[in-house]
Amino acid sequence: MKRRASLGHLQEHGCLPVREGGNHSIWSNPHTGRKEAIPRHNDIKKFLARSICRHPSVPVPPGD
Repeated sequence: MKRRASLGHLQEHGCLPVREGGNHSIWSNPHTGRKEAIPRHNDIKKFLARSICRHPSVPVPPGD
């Protein structure tokens, strides 16, 4: 999954960017208060994309 698609999926489900780190972007789900670090790689592997979505309680993207 592309990083841009992953960030778009998080945004569609109400997540917001908190801050930019050196190697990761930190996003938060204001409904649950949970945060997740998203690496700055162009491609994010399927299992990592699933994990990124599960931590802030966002549904897994279709096709993964």
